[in-house]
Amino acid sequence: MDTQQNTALTRALAEVPGPLPTSGVIHISLPHTDRFTVVGNHLAQHPDLSCTAVGLAVRIQSLPQGTEISIKALTARCQEGERRIAAALRELEAHGYLQRFRHRLPGQKVITRTVFCNQPAALLRPRSQAPVAAPAQAPIPAPARSLTHVPDPDPDPAPVPPVPPVPPAPLPVPHPPPPAPPFVPLVPPPTAPKPPRPPLPQPGTLTPELDRAATALLSDLRRHAPEFTLSEGDIHHLAPAVATWLERDAHPDTIRRTLTDDLPQPLRHPVKLLKHRLTALLPPPLPGACDLAAPARPRVVVTPFQTCDDCDRAFRSPDPGHCRDCRETREHRGEDARVAA
Repeated sequence: MDTQQNTALTRALAEVPGPLPTSGVIHISLPHTDRFTVVGNHLAQHPDLSCTAVGLAVRIQSLPQGTEISIKALTARCQEGERRIAAALRELEAHGYLQRFRHRLPGQKVITRTVFCNQPAALLRPRSQAPVAAPAQAPIPAPARSLTHVPDPDPDPAPVPPVPPVPPAPLPVPHPPPPAPPFVPLVPPPTAPKPPRPPLPQPGTLTPELDRAATALLSDLRRHAPEFTLSEGDIHHLAPAVATWLERDAHPDTIRRTLTDDLPQPLRHPVKLLKHRLTALLPPPLPGACDLAAPARPRVVVTPFQTCDDCDRAFRSPDPGHCRDCRETREHRGEDARVAA
């Protein structure tokens, strides 16, 4: 058995093109004909992913469409435990290879879908810059070099004229690939801080009439939608928000339809839904009469004409008096009088 293995290895090394390296790994690449998966070096040599995450990504990429890849399903397929698989999935999700999103089924049921992308950086490029894949061609197997000598069947072959050597064609100059765009995760990691929820609307002045009307509207919701059978504490908490709607001249029927129409099935958190709709769908205040009036045009101030008291010349000035020439003449006369004195 050792001799056969050494002979097979020697034959495979003899078929490696080019001189063998003096150190490091020696690759024996045999073409795959079935059951293979293409993996990019951006994943296989990713500088920030652990080997567990890279191996798990290769395992997920090799699975067919529709295969379950939850933590428990991957734990049953792999030798790693749930903690290592969960950590590897978080790494892949942080670097864009794995994405999770909510999907609503036709029956109003919400499920979590998982998407694996083999090239997350390519999703950020415009479609016009995406490389066009060349048509696949069947690999041409290279002729194997045998280690044994095969005798010539014809001992006296006819002489073959020498063939002049053909100069090798110049090799094309390889151009460096364009730099990849900076990696931007498409989905924020699960550890990212969530934005705070906006507070419930509050009226300018919660009068007893507004509070009474808002409380009655919330208590009457169960007649129109049995799902909204609220407790007294919930009604007391939501009453200021409904009072804000009433303060902005919203009709009670309009508020009731906004809160009870098009409900999700099943409705699991009615109070949270009311908070969301009272906050997100709050109408703006009605504009006043001054807001609806057309804006007044700016008034242009025209300086009136005045008549000079000395020369009767017309000039523009807000106050009557003397023109510029007469003022200058009077100033010169005053200077001469001071000099003579």
